[in-house]
Amino acid sequence: MSYKFLDKINSPKDLKKFNKSDLPEICAELRQETINIVSQTGGHLGAGLGVVELTTALHYVFNTPKDVLIWDVGHQAYPHKIITGRKAKMLTIRQKDGLAGFTKRKESKYDPFGAGHSSTSISAALGFAVATAQQKQNNKTIAVIGDGAMSAGMAYEALNNASVTKHKNLIIILNDNEMSIAKPSGALSTYLAKLSSSSSYLNIKNFAKDLLGKMPNIVQNTVKAAKNHAKEIVIDSVSGNNIFEQLGINYLGPIDGHDVESLVEILGNIAQIEHEKPFLLHVVTKKGHGYDPATASADKYHGVAKFDVKTGTQKKSPSNIPTYTKIFASELIKQAKKDKNIMAITAAMPDGTGLTEYAKHYPERFFDVGIAEQHAVTFAAGLAAAGLNPVVAIYSTFLQRAYDQIVHDVAVQNLPVKFAIDRAGLVGADGPTHAGSFDLSYLCSLPNMVVMAASDDQELINMTYTALNYNAGPIAFRFPRGSATGAKLKAASKITIGKSRLITQGKEILILSLGTRLAEVRIAAENFAAKYGFSPTIIDIRFAKPIDKTAIKQQLKTQSKILTIEEGSIGGFSAQINELLNDVTQKTIVKNLFLPDEFIDQAAPDEMYQMAGLDHKNIYKHLLKLHNAKL
Repeated sequence: MSYKFLDKINSPKDLKKFNKSDLPEICAELRQETINIVSQTGGHLGAGLGVVELTTALHYVFNTPKDVLIWDVGHQAYPHKIITGRKAKMLTIRQKDGLAGFTKRKESKYDPFGAGHSSTSISAALGFAVATAQQKQNNKTIAVIGDGAMSAGMAYEALNNASVTKHKNLIIILNDNEMSIAKPSGALSTYLAKLSSSSSYLNIKNFAKDLLGKMPNIVQNTVKAAKNHAKEIVIDSVSGNNIFEQLGINYLGPIDGHDVESLVEILGNIAQIEHEKPFLLHVVTKKGHGYDPATASADKYHGVAKFDVKTGTQKKSPSNIPTYTKIFASELIKQAKKDKNIMAITAAMPDGTGLTEYAKHYPERFFDVGIAEQHAVTFAAGLAAAGLNPVVAIYSTFLQRAYDQIVHDVAVQNLPVKFAIDRAGLVGADGPTHAGSFDLSYLCSLPNMVVMAASDDQELINMTYTALNYNAGPIAFRFPRGSATGAKLKAASKITIGKSRLITQGKEILILSLGTRLAEVRIAAENFAAKYGFSPTIIDIRFAKPIDKTAIKQQLKTQSKILTIEEGSIGGFSAQINELLNDVTQKTIVKNLFLPDEFIDQAAPDEMYQMAGLDHKNIYKHLLKLHNAKL
């Protein structure tokens, strides 16, 4: 598709060559190009569509990359990438060797700070602003943060610090679209809604619109800027001394985030002001703006598969196989019917963790705490201490943000909090920021913690049931993203804590597999048996902690070569095995397979596991090496 303006824009410098009156058409082209790209690649759409005008205005007004522009999270940065020289590579986004789905420092000088997790932008921007002051430079630093991300405590820690730290020209854009990935929760979202929807503000806006419509064009143009100023005055008088001003922040807004010409005027004025207090501009936008299928969707097309541009119909592969997430949620609902003490908690991810359906059944026992993982864990600890049965359902990568609370508020007190860890292992297109690589390592090191990993559908059902009925202390169970095996499922049964599962009794080599790599292990073992006429022993170890010492020691009476496999980083399950072997007198040869000591860039999950050396071909190679190894 060819464009009148966008074809000529390969950098912000090119954008600045056009008149301000051209910007609405440029935005329309940028929005259309974003839609066309994501329709072919899949990925994040709604967030980017909502900030097309804001993105255009920021690059039009400020001198990026000298002026530092930091996007919180980064899934709204597709239009930003198109404007900043990556247009020709956009069809590679979220694919192997292609562009990242988020901002990434090594990808472009226009990405000064990488993202992926939320609520980091203000802290990072303050760092840049302080550096600017220290280096006696005069460039601006701009952080763009959504209202959902503002629900996290880290954002307020940054605001609190920014108001008393010596810096220059820190600008914060609050992109208020009343939505993060799911609908926001908590008092802040209500507060922002009051700011942006006060009756006085709406009345003067409608009055100005009606009045301007009756005036000559020249008067309309003159009054337009005054109308925006009137908005500011009215909102300030309605809200009074608002929360941001109380924190020592210069506040302006709310303003229409889809009026690109007004945005340019206001941002231009802010850019000319020298200020040592942070300046917060409150911009109201709509996620998915300008594309009807997105605005009509409940999630505003936050993350989509490839789709038809005209209809918005996503081209998802039909499958009757449930996801691991759905299997977990279904079992949780079943058990909650029996146990009224079960409380389900998530941190702004009710859909992603499968708890939306749970909330329909038990709304009074469901809690979405917003983007506040630390609070989620300690809240659960309080529930457990009071005698309830809390389940914290969080992605592995996001649970990292609450590690101190897991240690001090849960493990030290030995409270029976249940952790349902979704997206364990490598997750594909979202890349290293979203990989669940470290939970085995950081949980196995904690006293009192029980850690399980499901190898298939039935095991996840059994582990969910086991965890919900375990009250001796904290317990975690992890499972991957995507479809399960599709096996016929039975009713849940309780697993004895620390008890492994024998898959195949073989000889010579003992394979200890943790998690869903078991399917790849089976293939590798079958290929090995076809070559040598016998199979290794395969154990689904189930528990990374405590490990089944009895079963392992029994197998070591006849086998002296061990291969361990896990979908996590060094220091997890294999560390437990190696410690056990230190106490075993007989000689053994051990090879531990785990994720490599590096961050693996985005690709399809199967490709990522090949790069990590955890596919059946690499497992087979290690079996051959062990077979030929001499004690």
